[in-house]
Amino acid sequence: MSQLNILGGRIYDNPAFKDEMNSHYTPEKMSDSVEKLRASNLIDLETMEFGQYQPILSQSDQWPNEGGRLWRREVGRARLQLTAQPSNVPLSKDEPGVIPLTKCALLDACVRKCFNSVPPIPMQIDVKQQRDDAPNRDTHDILLEWDYGKTGDKPTLLRLTMVCPYLGP
Repeated sequence: MSQLNILGGRIYDNPAFKDEMNSHYTPEKMSDSVEKLRASNLIDLETMEFGQYQPILSQSDQWPNEGGRLWRREVGRARLQLTAQPSNVPLSKDEPGVIPLTKCALLDACVRKCFNSVPPIPMQIDVKQQRDDAPNRDTHDILLEWDYGKTGDKPTLLRLTMVCPYLGP
């Protein structure tokens, strides 16, 4: 495992980074975040991918532990690894026929659903490491879990967990 990969995991698996990112995805802030993305002219909400919107919503040069400096490289590494992993999971209960072919495509579709829904669906992100004994301990993974409203089929929150390669104690 490269030194950069170790450094990247240490940067993003910490409360300061998670708090900064999550501050833009709360129920109260999602509409503002959508408007900021639309106004930026740097992103297309209909086709955006995980990794593109974060530096627009939060000045990456002010992220904790120089996280913004390494962001594109680390997101690129995660996207490559997630693209190599097949998925057979439906996007959500309200779109059971949409089954992205890879975990990266599923991640992108979930994020687009959050930002393109009316009203936008809040997100809560987390970052953690693979377990030491995990068979895929040197690979990124993603955990995506929807909370649903009273009817049970309309998403009300996306819990998005990026699982980074194992770094050790």
